[in-house]
Amino acid sequence: MYQHFFQLKQDPFSIAPDPRYLFMSERHREALAHLLYGIGSGGGFVLLTGEIGAGKTTVCRCFIEQVPENCRLAYIFNPKLTVEELLLTVCDEFHIALPPAGPSPFGVKGYVDAINRYLLEAHAQGLNNVLVIDEAQNLAPEVLEQLRLLTNLETSERKLLQIILIGQPELRSMLARPELEQLAQRVIARYHLGPLSEQETGAYIAHRLAVAGAVGAPIPSALTPQIHRLTQGVPRRINLLCDRALLGAYVENSPQVTRRILQKSAQEVFAGEAPAPRPAAHWPMLAGGLLAGAALSAAAAWQMLPQPEVNPAVAAAPPARAVPVKTSSPAAVAVPVQESEHDALRALAALWGEPLAGGQPCEAALRLNLRCHQGRGGLYELRLLDRPAVVTLHEGPRTGYAVLVGMDAASVTLEADGKRERVDLATFINRFGGEFTTFWRVPRAFRDQVAEGDRGPDVDWLATSLATLNKADSPGADQPFDARTREWLRAFQAAQNLKADGVAGPRTYMRLNQLSGVPEPHLLAAAGKTP
Repeated sequence: MYQHFFQLKQDPFSIAPDPRYLFMSERHREALAHLLYGIGSGGGFVLLTGEIGAGKTTVCRCFIEQVPENCRLAYIFNPKLTVEELLLTVCDEFHIALPPAGPSPFGVKGYVDAINRYLLEAHAQGLNNVLVIDEAQNLAPEVLEQLRLLTNLETSERKLLQIILIGQPELRSMLARPELEQLAQRVIARYHLGPLSEQETGAYIAHRLAVAGAVGAPIPSALTPQIHRLTQGVPRRINLLCDRALLGAYVENSPQVTRRILQKSAQEVFAGEAPAPRPAAHWPMLAGGLLAGAALSAAAAWQMLPQPEVNPAVAAAPPARAVPVKTSSPAAVAVPVQESEHDALRALAALWGEPLAGGQPCEAALRLNLRCHQGRGGLYELRLLDRPAVVTLHEGPRTGYAVLVGMDAASVTLEADGKRERVDLATFINRFGGEFTTFWRVPRAFRDQVAEGDRGPDVDWLATSLATLNKADSPGADQPFDARTREWLRAFQAAQNLKADGVAGPRTYMRLNQLSGVPEPHLLAAAGKTP
């Protein structure tokens, strides 16, 4: 009704999941990263929960679009099923052929045997199988138990079925029941999709209006705090409120939504309800309980001695280059971007105090005991890694690069072509696709990954470090990576929000570096120094 009045091509705030209006906030990117991680994790459960209207379906649709070619996916959207109905639905979704019905009932065993045969055949072909169950809070306890039993289907190398449960917050309470403890122990990753922040709420509204072809600002940005307070940052509530507010402005022949119109619209849409206040989001802790009060010696790390001296002091990061930072208002600052990714990587290496020669930056960095690490996961991963990075920025068909040198709760500091600017999070998130490249410092003798059965100087250092954390005797030199060390490593990774697979890779070394005093620049510390 109001589309012609505001010169809009479509309804910008329809609650239908139109992919043209997809807005991936930082939280949605984090949730998507957890689901994508679950594909290659080797079995078990991945749990995604969120409030009604928080965008779980949006994340699920993005996940389905990004499933790799070697992955077969089954999707169940109505889980109010009996055990046999669930197993039959799994067979239907995976297109598992069942034998013709005989004189006796097929039964649970028949379904499970058919699923097991299918999974073994798929594994032999190098295929992964993922079962996604939406609205999983509606699963009956006996059905959840049957799902747990399905994850017992395995080879000597890995489990054959990955199950992703998506549901409302009560799903977490269900899995906390004593009778479901065994299932809860098999959850390898979990994420609760919270509401949008105030900055993200503004970016969300601006994004949807822009896609609908809005001219000007029918919903002024000055109303963002009020909209966020009224909706608590829940996307569906934002859509309902903004839709009604635009209608109200049309009825009153107002070119913009006003505070009075917005408040009246909220009373009509929410019928006077007052949503419960949500606790403020907290920054992820960089040190887990396992490492509290314990830091590894940087000298021992690099000299790879069998008996490292533990130094509780963590060395300070080297100072960043003295590049002046402009102090203009974040909202008024353009996002700095440069065309050359290689130049951005050279600027990044300078923060490590290592100027790179010409040629390929990552190859040149290897000669200086620096290695490139490319990742995707958005601000969540960058905060956990706590190190500057080259980020890929998008604007329409154009792609550019900038060095992310600092981050705080409301803004980031970006550098491009030697100039630094502070940019508010909402603006940055709209341009950031989640791709980044950073460096990590490592001796040349270290391998990219260390797993059970390996031996060498990197294994000696890793085993000694973990033994020190666990207050155990250090193993001798040139000992193989054994089962005990692997369990220590898994516990360390779990405490640090890393993939607890018992394989030491770049992210494990990065976290150990941060806590051992290895001189490296920090992302979050740098943000605190930005004026």
